[in-house]
Amino acid sequence: MSYISLGLNTLISAVKKAGNTLTRDFNEIEQLQTSVRGHLEFSKAAEERVSKILRVELQKHHPDYTFADNKDKLPKGNFFVINALDGKLNFMHGIPYFSVSAAIVENNQVVAAVIYNPATSDLYFAEKGRGAFKEGYRNHERLRVSGRKDLKNALIGVKNCDSAIEVAGLRNNGALSLDMAMLASGKLDGLFCQDNRLSEYAAGLLLVKEAGGYTYEYNQQDIRTDNQSAVLESGNIIAGNAELAPKLYKALHI
Repeated sequence: MSYISLGLNTLISAVKKAGNTLTRDFNEIEQLQTSVRGHLEFSKAAEERVSKILRVELQKHHPDYTFADNKDKLPKGNFFVINALDGKLNFMHGIPYFSVSAAIVENNQVVAAVIYNPATSDLYFAEKGRGAFKEGYRNHERLRVSGRKDLKNALIGVKNCDSAIEVAGLRNNGALSLDMAMLASGKLDGLFCQDNRLSEYAAGLLLVKEAGGYTYEYNQQDIRTDNQSAVLESGNIIAGNAELAPKLYKALHI
């Protein structure tokens, strides 16, 4: 379709190709002997295969782009952010909530992103200024954040969070990238996650923004708008719709 650019189509193709290998591995993991070491080694090998496929496929499109490596400082220039297996513990335990993701970052802004759950074949994608979507067989579903306004009735995704906030429920589902896709889809109402790795949230930042959501860096002072560059640098995220994001921010800073 017209809103899928060459760059975004490259991400989608790469993530699907990599995800197919992960699907086969996921189907086999329950056949392993029930030893922690066996599952760890199997999962590590699966992740390495996916990572290799992503790197090879993406560099075909932009051989001049580098890859971020989850270190404190972002690479200079334009780069890819990939996550070969977000939700590794879920994967190891046979829980179908894990993902492969990839994003393109240009001038400290995420401009294209894909998040894919191979276990369920759910694929989410976004491009800067063109909206966020869930892939469909005939028509792609436009994503919108929830319209909930009352924090007390909100379902909030969390990670590394020990703050006591009054909400309907807190969820740590074990795969931040998918949680951000759930937020963009209106299934979660907000997110509060600290000390995250870049590969866990880079793609989700664009999905949330293009679905009408707001993303704050936990320590930013002015919350009249989001600050994606600061979030990319720190990995401390508060997110939600236009009503709930500032309320969640204020509740966490009391």
